[in-house]
Amino acid sequence: GQALTAGQGQNPARQASINAGIPITVPAHVINMLCGSGLKAVVLGYQAIKCGDSSIVVAGGQESMSNAPHVVNLRSGIKMGNTELKDTMLCDGLTDAFDNIHMGITAENIADKYNISRELQDNYAFESQRRTAEAQKNGYFKDEITPVEVKIRRNTIIFDTDEYPKNDTTLESLSALKPVFKLNGGVVTAGNASGINDGAAVVLLMNEEEYIKRNCTPLAKIVAHAECGVDPKIMGTGPIPAVLKTVGVKNT
Repeated sequence: GQALTAGQGQNPARQASINAGIPITVPAHVINMLCGSGLKAVVLGYQAIKCGDSSIVVAGGQESMSNAPHVVNLRSGIKMGNTELKDTMLCDGLTDAFDNIHMGITAENIADKYNISRELQDNYAFESQRRTAEAQKNGYFKDEITPVEVKIRRNTIIFDTDEYPKNDTTLESLSALKPVFKLNGGVVTAGNASGINDGAAVVLLMNEEEYIKRNCTPLAKIVAHAECGVDPKIMGTGPIPAVLKTVGVKNT
């Protein structure tokens, strides 16, 4: 799954697959479902196994928001005047294509609709930062992280820790931040909103016959999945009807 693919070359999933050492005989494809891209890839992998097309699937998502390019349409040329550079991170990833509003505004719309207070959001953000700091300190996810060599000029560094978490976050510092999307009466800030980041993650899916044959210990089992469309102006509410659909409850 990958939403921002402009300028990344043909089929970024295939690039990742071959560069990871997966045999060239194994096909790969990219799915774009915005925030749900990686999860949709997992669902497609699950479905491929269920219907017998595959027995083992590597599925996940990758995104490099810092590498999203600015683009300009010069295909037909410009006879006179100025033109505009478009930020693909904004237009392809963070702006609703129907109402031309930022994703931060969709979060504000949800907060208005369900009376989600600033205090509640700040508390949730603080707890998320606290848990992340604890996990990094104790190495809870160390075995799930693949270190990456990054060349910076003449030096090579080993990148193995998410740089985005801010371990010095406090409730006081969060509450002092101003809203960034809805200036008057807004509740979404730089501290309680999703951030700009790069990252990738995959899971290895296989059927029962394969994991028994390979003596693998399953970490989880997919028992159900669902997806539902909602009003784009409140796109973040999508999981609500999806969960209700999964458990057989009608959303009234």
